[in-house]
This record gives sequence, C-alpha cells and structure tokens, in this order.
Amino acid sequence: MTRPRIFLLQGPNMNWLGKRQPEIYGTTTADQLDDMCQAHARATGYELTIFYSNSEGAALDRLYHAVETDEFDGLVMNPAAWSMGSGAAIRDCLRSIAKPYIEVHIRNQYKIPHVSSTAELSDGVIQGMGCDGYRAALDAMFRRLTGSAW
Repeated sequence: MTRPRIFLLQGPNMNWLGKRQPEIYGTTTADQLDDMCQAHARATGYELTIFYSNSEGAALDRLYHAVETDEFDGLVMNPAAWSMGSGAAIRDCLRSIAKPYIEVHIRNQYKIPHVSSTAELSDGVIQGMGCDGYRAALDAMFRRLTGSAW
C-alpha cells in the first residue's frame, strides 16, 4: 500500500500562531506546529503537505492545483476566519472536492458567537484541544484513508 497523502491547509492568521493572542491560541508557533505535524507524519507513515494562506483566493488556487495534480488523498483544514461567514468560496470549493475533509480548530468554536460554517461539509471536526487537535485530526484522517479502526 502506498503511503497516504494528507494536505493540511491553514487559514487566515494561522501563520501568526504563538504571537497572536497567546492567551487563546497558546504559545506554540506556526513553525513549531509544522515540525510537530511533520514528525507525526513520519512516525505514523503518511506524507504531509502544509500550506498557509491569509488570502482565500490563494488558498483556493493552491487547493484546486493540488486536486488537479492528484497531490493528496485527504484534506485537514483549519479554516480559521473563513469559517465565520466570510468563506463562501472555500465552502464552494469543499463541495466540489471528492476527498475526505476533517476540520480542526485550536479553540472551542462553541465559546464564541460564530460556529463554523464550513464544518457541515466535513467528515468530522476536532476543536478546543489547542495544537494537540492537529494530531487528533491527522490521526483521524490517516485512519479514514487506511481503513484502520479506532
């Protein structure tokens, strides 16, 4: 069996982790999170591509390119602010991609006035676990792609 390929898309402001509102999002930086996710990918046995974008258009371009070139088997995304009503184009894109999708959020979305508008398009949502939620989301996607049981 070939190694599953997971694409991790990080939405607006995620590149500013560790610097932006550490009391909410923690002190782990984007680089540290990437290192943790890549180490987990190597240890678990999947390939991981990570892309950050503060621009919805750039994210769409990158995601559609990844689909057209068959670059990944499953998508994990933190849509961040795109999930708060401003992400109509991301929602349309997700509807058109025939790949499993798991959404991840560092904080619990139910503690803020806006609950994700993209979550309904996902196979599952991990939220409120800080950066540990990424490992949970990536594990869930890996199991989904390999047919592994919990």
